[in-house]
Amino acid sequence: MNDLKTWIDVPFETDFSIYNIPFGIFSRSTEVQHAATRIGDYVIDLHVLHQEGLFEGLSLSDGVFDMGDLNAFIALGKDRTGALRMHLQQLFTNTSSVLAQNKDLQKRAFHQASSVKMHLPVTVPNYTDFYSSLEHATNVGTMFRGPDNALMPNWKHMPIGYHGRASSIIPTGVHIHRPNGQRKGPQDEWPSFGPSLKLDFELEMAFIVGKESRLGRPVKVEKAEEYIFGFVLFNDWSARDIQQWEYVPLGPFLGKNFASSISPWIVTLEALEFARVPGPQQEPIPMPYLHQQGSDSNFDIQLEVHVQTAQGVQQQLVQSNFKHMYWSVKQQLAHHTVNGCNLQVGDMYASGTISGPDKQSFGSMLELSWNGKEPIVLPDGSVRSFIEDGDTITMRGYADKNGIRVGFGEVSTKVLSAMDYVNES
Repeated sequence: MNDLKTWIDVPFETDFSIYNIPFGIFSRSTEVQHAATRIGDYVIDLHVLHQEGLFEGLSLSDGVFDMGDLNAFIALGKDRTGALRMHLQQLFTNTSSVLAQNKDLQKRAFHQASSVKMHLPVTVPNYTDFYSSLEHATNVGTMFRGPDNALMPNWKHMPIGYHGRASSIIPTGVHIHRPNGQRKGPQDEWPSFGPSLKLDFELEMAFIVGKESRLGRPVKVEKAEEYIFGFVLFNDWSARDIQQWEYVPLGPFLGKNFASSISPWIVTLEALEFARVPGPQQEPIPMPYLHQQGSDSNFDIQLEVHVQTAQGVQQQLVQSNFKHMYWSVKQQLAHHTVNGCNLQVGDMYASGTISGPDKQSFGSMLELSWNGKEPIVLPDGSVRSFIEDGDTITMRGYADKNGIRVGFGEVSTKVLSAMDYVNES
């Protein structure tokens, strides 16, 4: 990778270096939403740059950056979206460029990240959540079925997943209410109704589809990355007690569909090429349609989860890595479509909880507290088995290698008390 230097003032160890160039949707006080990229602490309005003629020759339509989502831009294909990303890198490194020389244009296009509101980057037609971490699946299975039956018989033969609720995916900064639902503990004779007593986060990443496929036409594993535009951080909120009572026989429902939070910047697959690493050895060898060519199918992305209580006490809960995933994103997409399921631009596919080999790398409170049996003690002496009202959960992620850093920023969500089921509509 070439050594790139930008004329823009960029903080040391920023997630949004010249090597990143992510894409998102922002607004200012007018609430008009435009597509943007980010470098350092600046959100840069792509609509303004396009209107000023800085993207000539890239075959971009006039309104592609003022549609309120990135779907139309992404649908242009990687040849054009990749060309724009490289063009932006050139604009940000060339001190003789129109942008570098025009202070008035900079004033209209550059905005401090702290002064803007970020929105969902895409309209999400469909959402699927996978269950692809061997360590997470083993931990959960051990808790509920014992170590001898931790993994279900199908787990090492295919990526397990379920179709979730696209409409409740929200961007960072949007608060959520504790969900209500039915609960039944092992010792309870009858189920009860009320707020979840075991609200949990799940540390995940998600990829976003940038290319449609036809109904009935599977996407082969060696072609899968042609359909992946980029990645976001993903918090798959889970009500464990609601989930445990409802999930047999059809799987997750109300325990999962009340909210999923994502980071606002899509980091492209191209920006993460330098972070590729081999995935874990898969035994037994997967079926031919899941067999990957080459070894570097995973990504070395450092991941963190922090909690801040209503009283302001902060603590890091998790330090994990995306490289731990047993099933790669290529295998997830190939399996998802092997039956002929078609893809749509903007589809979001979450990885499933990302857990590593040691307790500090476990990606959920369910695992960290071992279903409440080993509560976490915070610096002020308070304890957490699951997430309490007033807690804010923040996830961060970045790849860092040979002095190059490409990150995702953060996804941060505060938990509010449950809505009054009787009085609210």
